[in-house]
Amino acid sequence: MEVQLFITCLVDLAAPGVGERTVSLLERLGCTVSFPAGQTCCGQPAFNSGHPDPARRVAERFVEVFTATEGPIVAPFGSCVHMVQHGYRRLLGDSPEAAAVAVRTRDLFSFIVDDLGVSDVGGRFDGTVAWHDECHLLRGSGGAGAARTLLDGVEGCSVVETERPELCCGFGGTFSMKLPKVSAAMADEKLDRAVDAGATAIVSTDPGCLMHMEGRARRRGMALRCHHLVDLLEPDGTL
Repeated sequence: MEVQLFITCLVDLAAPGVGERTVSLLERLGCTVSFPAGQTCCGQPAFNSGHPDPARRVAERFVEVFTATEGPIVAPFGSCVHMVQHGYRRLLGDSPEAAAVAVRTRDLFSFIVDDLGVSDVGGRFDGTVAWHDECHLLRGSGGAGAARTLLDGVEGCSVVETERPELCCGFGGTFSMKLPKVSAAMADEKLDRAVDAGATAIVSTDPGCLMHMEGRARRRGMALRCHHLVDLLEPDGTL
């Protein structure tokens, strides 16, 4: 199966290793991964900040680039996937091209579990982790269960339940810049509850959440590590 990699801005700029591991994982599952070089932002930052016209121009470019491709469009970041699946209807109306691209767009883990029918890809991580649900997967796309399914297959990994795990970490994209004190307090709450549960690391599917929580942990001098789920799915367990 040919898969189109939708890398997302944040993975490209802040977490390129997540993109590389995504390609490695998909290829290990028998997919041929293509990368449409003309892709840019999906438009979510402008859209969420109340600037629909710039967001629409970016969305139109995204649709143009991926309309010229075939096969599933897969991204390791549920927030951007949610934007394409749901936000484009508000930005682009009844565009048949946008609707066709939205149907093809999948978060990495739902694609693996639901589309490829694979519930265990292996991986190894020796440690105790707390799981952090990505808001857009948990509340928007409904894909959080697939990610947890793959986490359960990681050898050596013990998952502890934290108090109120459904709470947001406070990143929220531009929210963390507009209300930094509130955002930091929300991250601290997540970190403290992970430590209280006995975790040595936090695992999630959201590079933004992980960047936010890792930054807070570092500023506070905490030993708590933050990992994208694809980090744990590496077959050699090199983390």
